[in-house]
Amino acid sequence: MRNRRSRTQVLTLLAAGAWLATTGGLWGADSVAFSGGRAFENLKRLVAFGPRPSGSPALVQSRRWIIQELRKTGARVEEDSFAAATPLGSLRMTNVIAKFPGLRPKVVIVAGHYDTKREEGFRFLGANDGGSSAALLLELGRVLGARKNALTYWLVFFDGEEALQEWSPADSLYGSRHLVQKLASRGDLARIQAMVLVDMIGDANLDIHREDNSTPWLMDTAFSVARRLGYAKYFLDTPIAIDDDHIPFVNAGVAAADLIDLDYGPNRSYWHTDKDTLDHCSPLSLTIVGRVVLETLSEIAKSPHVK
Repeated sequence: MRNRRSRTQVLTLLAAGAWLATTGGLWGADSVAFSGGRAFENLKRLVAFGPRPSGSPALVQSRRWIIQELRKTGARVEEDSFAAATPLGSLRMTNVIAKFPGLRPKVVIVAGHYDTKREEGFRFLGANDGGSSAALLLELGRVLGARKNALTYWLVFFDGEEALQEWSPADSLYGSRHLVQKLASRGDLARIQAMVLVDMIGDANLDIHREDNSTPWLMDTAFSVARRLGYAKYFLDTPIAIDDDHIPFVNAGVAAADLIDLDYGPNRSYWHTDKDTLDHCSPLSLTIVGRVVLETLSEIAKSPHVK
C-alpha cells in the first residue's frame, strides 16, 4: 500500500525545510537539549582512566571509549593517526574525528584536546585541562546526532595539544598542526568554514576572556550569543592572547575562535597541577559553554561569512 501525503502535509514539510535552510535551525531541537549533567558524567569517566598523556596506555583506553560513545550517536568516526616528531623521539598520536553530515556540505569544526600534560613529579588527572573539552564534545555529539543539521559538523578530539617537554612552536599542538597540513595537502581545507575550539571550560568559577588570536567575527558571534542567553558575566570582553589548537587554522586562513578559561584557580594555581581535579569542575559550566556553542553553530549557519 502506498503512503499518500495530503497537500497540507507536503506544504508543511516544504515550509520546515525552508525554515531550516534559511535560519540554520534544527529539526528535533526541542527534544534534544545539551545536558551539562551528562557531560559531567563523561568527565568522570575520562578522569577515571587516570593521567592521559600522548602515547600512554591510558590515552589509548580513553580513546577507545570516546570512539565507542561517538558511534552510538550515528556519527562516522575516523581515527587520524600520525607519527609526531617530538623532543622524546617519534611518537604515535591519533586525532579522533566524528562527522555529522548536514543539508549543506560546508563544514564547521568544533574541537578540543583529549590528551593531558605529561608530568613526572605528580599524578596529573587533567579534569579541566583535557578532560572537560572531550566531555563537552561527547555530549555535543549526542545532540548533533539526534537532529538534522543545516551544515556538516566535525567534532575533532586533538591528540598532542600539550608539550612533551617545554611549550614551543615545535613542541605543542601536534594534532591540530597535523590535521591542517593533511586537509591542505588534500585540497579539503577550503571546505572548512569555521572552527570553534573549547579548552578548560569545566572550571567551576567560569570566566572566558575574549581570545585575541581568534577571528574577530567568529568571536563576536560567540560572545553575542552568550549575552543573549544571559551568560554575559561568564564571557568577559577583556582580551587575552593564547596559543592553542585554533592557531594552525587561523594561520591557514580558516576562521577560528578559542573559548578558553585559563584563569583556573587563584592565580591559575590549579592549572597543570595536582589540583586539576573533578571537584574544581562544574556541570553548570559545561552547560553554559555547551549551550553557547550550539547556538553559535546556528548563527554561523546564517552568517554571510559562510560561503
